[in-house]
Amino acid sequence: MAAELVEAMNMVKSFRVSDLQTLLASMGRSKSGLKQDLVGRALRLVQTEYSPELLKNVRQLYESRFPKTSGWLAARRPEGIYSTLSTSPTATSQGADYLNGISKPISTPAPEVKLVPLPFYQTLETLLPPTELIAHNNEKLQDSQCIFELTPTQADQIRNASELRAGMRSIQVVLRICYSDSIGVQEDQYPPNIAVKVNQSYCHVPGYYPSNKPGVEPRRPCRPVNITSWLHLSNASNRVTITWGNFGKRYSVAVYLVRVFTATDLFSQLKLNSVESAERCRERIQDKLRFDPESEIATTGLRVSLICPLVKMRLGVPCRVLTCAHLQCFDAVFFLQMNEKKPTWTCPVCDKPAPFELLTIDGLLSEILKETNEDIEEIEYLTDGSWRPIRDDKEKDRERERSNTPEYPVVDICIPEANGHSPAHSSTSLSGKSGSGSVGMAGGAAAAPGGGAVVDLTLDSSSEEEGGGAGGDSEDTEDSADSPPKRGRYNYDKDLVTAY
Repeated sequence: MAAELVEAMNMVKSFRVSDLQTLLASMGRSKSGLKQDLVGRALRLVQTEYSPELLKNVRQLYESRFPKTSGWLAARRPEGIYSTLSTSPTATSQGADYLNGISKPISTPAPEVKLVPLPFYQTLETLLPPTELIAHNNEKLQDSQCIFELTPTQADQIRNASELRAGMRSIQVVLRICYSDSIGVQEDQYPPNIAVKVNQSYCHVPGYYPSNKPGVEPRRPCRPVNITSWLHLSNASNRVTITWGNFGKRYSVAVYLVRVFTATDLFSQLKLNSVESAERCRERIQDKLRFDPESEIATTGLRVSLICPLVKMRLGVPCRVLTCAHLQCFDAVFFLQMNEKKPTWTCPVCDKPAPFELLTIDGLLSEILKETNEDIEEIEYLTDGSWRPIRDDKEKDRERERSNTPEYPVVDICIPEANGHSPAHSSTSLSGKSGSGSVGMAGGAAAAPGGGAVVDLTLDSSSEEEGGGAGGDSEDTEDSADSPPKRGRYNYDKDLVTAY
């Protein structure tokens, strides 16, 4: 008795306004008011005047709303969808009265919600099809439940799955939530204040991404919720409770058994199935650079950077989207790794959608990367499909400076021993006189073996005075025959500071 009463109340909570009005009118109750008023009135009716006839009417209304008995407190098994809500044979028999002799209306199947396929998840089985979250009252926070069981085969798949990393298996049970819209394919979208509890334990729901821009609210990544770790891998039922914010928008939830891929797996698929040949790339370039008589501007070349716009590094595996108009590529490995952590699937060049199935590896640019040096950061495609490297303007300036720089003799002012004598024995004067054993050059400058001028700055003031006397001229005359030719005079000031 108590189980049937709870069953009827759960059915009433899922009714629409028209179903609630029909039920209340058949039992002689007022059918005016808002939905939350009608739900409360119907629940009080079931609690206070429970009878087999009332239960029959509630079941018939529920069968007209959910002809396949799929919904909350429902689960899908291999042999069909089963519900913890039992159904009466009379409710589904042909020709049964709807309510008190009223003919049963033709039931319209609920519009099917389709979720967008995800590259990192391969759906193996549907454990619960997309089912709408239904508000039971006018509270802002709502709780909705579903119950499903895993078959022995499914449980073995999860147990025997390989580990991608600690705590993450390649076979998972995931929960996905989206808007309840049957038009088009729906992306994952969380309702406000979401919390997911599996078998009385709360599981992790992805949090918000912090925003680096001032005034921009943090963004939450809406991706499948992995509930595998909290499930009973046996014949026991698994109960999932979703807490969500009821703020006027409608949401649907589904549960799937999936196989999870990594960025490395997707990259292997990309190399195997989606590589554009170099010949096809050349044809694409020629089409873009083909002369158009109606155009006033003639394009003779297209520049393409060899630097990835994502990480500002040289491209490793050049990749682009088939639907994009540009020839600029981005690195496939980095692109897949970034979408594995934060799925956006947006082209980093033009910000247009870049789904995985439209990615392709540029075969021509792959060959160019192998043929060019690391210092080449840009190339230009020509009208005939050929290409040429573009050197950086700064590199050109450096080469020009190197070619125009004259060569000057090296002056060594730090190592006097390179002249063949030590500072203690040097007596070269600033006036160009030199003592015995030294080379007579101005300012203590001597001719280095390589032809360069060597300046000796280790002379003291006493040697300067001696070198300035009259005797210096005779010494200079005597040694002039043995000394090498003087290269010039350096008019240094006599008050120079001695360097040691």
